Amino acid sequence: MENYGFNTIAVHGGNPGDKGTGSIGLPIHLTNAYRFENTEHAKNLFELSKFGNIYSRIMNPTSDAFEQRMAQLEGGVGALAFSSGHAAIFNTIVNLANAGDEIVSSLYIYGGAINLLGTTLSRLGITVKFVNPDDLGAWEEAITDKTRGFFVETIGNPNANVADLQPIADLAHKHGIPFVVDSTFTTPYLCRPIEFGADFVVHSATKYISSYGGVMGGAVIDSGRFEFKDNPRFPLYNQPDPSYHGIIYADLGAPAFILRMRTLLMRDIGACLSPFNSHQLCTGLETLPLRMDRHSQNALKVAEYLENHSAVSAVNYPGLKSSRYNGLVNKYFKDGMASSVFTFVLAGGKQAGADFIDSLKLIVHCANVGDAKSLVSHPATTTHSQLTPERLLKAGITDGTVRLSIGIEDVNDIIADLEQAIK
Repeated sequence: MENYGFNTIAVHGGNPGDKGTGSIGLPIHLTNAYRFENTEHAKNLFELSKFGNIYSRIMNPTSDAFEQRMAQLEGGVGALAFSSGHAAIFNTIVNLANAGDEIVSSLYIYGGAINLLGTTLSRLGITVKFVNPDDLGAWEEAITDKTRGFFVETIGNPNANVADLQPIADLAHKHGIPFVVDSTFTTPYLCRPIEFGADFVVHSATKYISSYGGVMGGAVIDSGRFEFKDNPRFPLYNQPDPSYHGIIYADLGAPAFILRMRTLLMRDIGACLSPFNSHQLCTGLETLPLRMDRHSQNALKVAEYLENHSAVSAVNYPGLKSSRYNGLVNKYFKDGMASSVFTFVLAGGKQAGADFIDSLKLIVHCANVGDAKSLVSHPATTTHSQLTPERLLKAGITDGTVRLSIGIEDVNDIIADLEQAIK
């Protein structure tokens, strides 16, 4: 669908219609296995000499529609759907790194991701070095001959810092290192990181793509641009895989990364997305452009209201002209829209924040973001509570930090709820 615009792809991508029944709706293929034509057909599928459905852990027609649509929206050569955003991150890292290898990551990311990268991966022998994403020198200083990837979020969680993608990508590629970008908060509608040098894009589809907080899901999109062939950092791709007929993944060309992830990691780890959830996520994508416009418009009005409130000591929203990241928003994001997750600090500190959250009536207190409904949380005691006080401070999270995820309700009702809760 390369000749169509974003809005059209969001509605039609990956769904040519059901030729058997004529249904224009995407079918939900609730099956775990598929009939082979004959023994030769089965053999060809397992040898990758022919592509097709084998088992729904590896591939499912409904999930394939979601994957195709995501790849088309991001401008990649392929995508793979996962059961959650965390599964997408984990499988991306272990598709690049072995025990003894290293990853360099932004410090300004979701607390659960910090724990995954800094604790769980360390138990597997993969070291993750956390750096200030705004300091290009820190990225370069962290590089060794063991570095297998850079990782950032387009908009950091929770304080909405914006990564300067192009210089980080250029540095990574200078050293033969792939650049992984988690674009959950921007979605492909607001930012397409591949256009700015990203090699692989990760999404927690649970958030804006889902739209209504009903299903979990994740996705990884492969740009097809990273050259694994003869890259000394990646013996994983240049040596025969004894578990898959001795295949050398670098020989597969542009989609080597996503094909290795599907045939090896999805086969062995099995964090596949259910076809029902794939259907729901495709439905969510149909209205993504409309919702992201409203999310961003509402968030800017809320941030401006808070910035001018006497009880608020700080607002961290990159869409504000006063934000240090506003220039990057205009550089990387569609029409300068900055999505809708950000933080602010009440002048009264931790107790004021707790009293504020407990007094809200419309805005929902929960551990999620990117919902059609407006949401609130206290990062230091919820999403980032596993971090040490020192790491919280480095991430810019204080006891008084409140995270908002602004929904698509009438913005006057959102502001009224904030006002009465602050009072």
